[in-house]
Amino acid sequence: MIANRFLRPLCFLCALLIDGFVVFAAPLIVDTPMVPPEWALLERELLRAQEGLCAEYFDKYFDERGYLECVERWGGDDGPDDAIECVADWPLLHALGADDSIFTMYKKAWEGHLRQFTEAKTTAVPFARDGMFYKEFHVMFDWMHLGEELRVFNLQGLSDPADPDLIRRARRFAGFYMNEDPGAPNYDPKHKIIRSLFNGSRGPLMRKATGLDWAGDPIEVKHRFDLGHGETSYEQMVFHFKDYNDIVGGHPQNLSATTLGLNAYMLTGESKYREWLLEYVDAWMARAEANGGILPSNIGLDGTIGGETDGKWYGGVYGWGFSVEVPGSGQLAHRPRVYRGIIGFGNAFLMTGDRRYVSTWSRMIDAINGNSKVIEGVTHYPRMYGDQGWYDYRPSPWNYGALQCWFWTGTDEDHARIAELPWIRFLDGDNPHYPEESLRAAFDQLRVKAKKMRDDQTTPDTRLADDPMDKNPATVNALNELMMAGLDPGRGGGPLHARLRYFDPVERRAGIPEDVAALIDKVSTESVSVTLINLNQGQARDLLVQCGAYAENEIHSVRIAGSEIDADGASIHLRLEPGCGARLTISHDLYSRRPTLSFPWDR
Repeated sequence: MIANRFLRPLCFLCALLIDGFVVFAAPLIVDTPMVPPEWALLERELLRAQEGLCAEYFDKYFDERGYLECVERWGGDDGPDDAIECVADWPLLHALGADDSIFTMYKKAWEGHLRQFTEAKTTAVPFARDGMFYKEFHVMFDWMHLGEELRVFNLQGLSDPADPDLIRRARRFAGFYMNEDPGAPNYDPKHKIIRSLFNGSRGPLMRKATGLDWAGDPIEVKHRFDLGHGETSYEQMVFHFKDYNDIVGGHPQNLSATTLGLNAYMLTGESKYREWLLEYVDAWMARAEANGGILPSNIGLDGTIGGETDGKWYGGVYGWGFSVEVPGSGQLAHRPRVYRGIIGFGNAFLMTGDRRYVSTWSRMIDAINGNSKVIEGVTHYPRMYGDQGWYDYRPSPWNYGALQCWFWTGTDEDHARIAELPWIRFLDGDNPHYPEESLRAAFDQLRVKAKKMRDDQTTPDTRLADDPMDKNPATVNALNELMMAGLDPGRGGGPLHARLRYFDPVERRAGIPEDVAALIDKVSTESVSVTLINLNQGQARDLLVQCGAYAENEIHSVRIAGSEIDADGASIHLRLEPGCGARLTISHDLYSRRPTLSFPWDR
């Protein structure tokens, strides 16, 4: 039996009918009063504060059509991807529990930017003269920028998985990489490569790229724009990209495209998306194994490692040996982007729960750091590899993807790499004040952004697409960590990886219900512990707690106040009485279910 003071079943069949449907029967009742802790008050206020500032920001930078008020350009310095990045994290903010107005503004910006940059055309860059977008997608660009463009779209399904436009676009976008569109032959199914670093709705660019292709059309700079990379003239903008030439062939950065397949699968359940995703990631896993455990940065059109870069496995733009001169300063900058491949390996793992995908990345971390050397008595680790071997040594290990590897496997080996991170120390029980400290820091960030926004004197004709980005009020990282044990999806267009998500069964929406706060203080491969509290002293709140961002984890039982009940499925239904809260430990099987974007009541 369940201790009735803390948790008791309630017949709910007559208590909650919405649109003629019973939401869930017999919720678990939490009726233990709890004094509101500081973290809970800070969480709710941080959500509320962002809502007002996001509305102010949207009014300042977007017009009534959802167009960003800026000079429309193509390019790697600024462009369509930066335009929609101005509302980066808004879908996640809504999925956490922010007001529906956040999602409404995001969708208006998304729809507006699709029209805006379909209408926008280049005069000098050849492949965008008929529009920077074609079929609502970049005509062709690299996945550093495509990922930034899609970082919002790829999270839209968290809040609106039944949107027919979302589903239609998810199918179309994935189809560009599955040869379903004859005008976009990006993928070679024989050699299992995306055939160029530049790819998109008009297919791959099968020649060397030029500085013009990257920098965009000529533009006045002096006394007009403050460029983000420090250039002071258009000539310097082109010079910035003068060595960005070797783009033909496969690159690990293209693994970001697998999120399109993941999204289409989670929205439709169609197996073809799963099959393509795994086929492509499996091919890269085999290449890493054939290359001493390290992902090569160029695959030739014939499928050979380094096939388009004179046999050099480390060659190509954004490759292991990609070091370029910075315009103005003349200094050397190291710009490998191989680490973006972690997105694809994470997508394959989310789809299957197969640890081989994580092990491939974990072994690469060890292989790179195995080339360490002692410099002036201190161990240094490499970041780059060129004709003379490893270089760009630094005193900290190469650790890209280490946090993800631990999150997915929970092994001691993976934990050791990230044990000193403040959030991990909190989850380990060694940093008890982390929730309040991280939330206060988020308020500091929010104030800085608000001041920048209000002090901004740019006008639409002196503003580039990336100018508003540092003023975007969405400040979600602390909330994501504390409420959902979620990893930052980052700028690469990846999905959300999180232990828990919340839904409001009364309002029939994603996100934690009004007045409710959550704090996850422990995670393992077997369970997750979360404290939930209803701050409203006069009304009860119902919520659904889902295990996994995409219901990929199976719940076995729920323990509360010494009592344990069996459970099955991916979600549980709770009713928090006024002013009440409790700490729950949810036992689960990680990555044992096929991921889906369907809401709990639709499954």
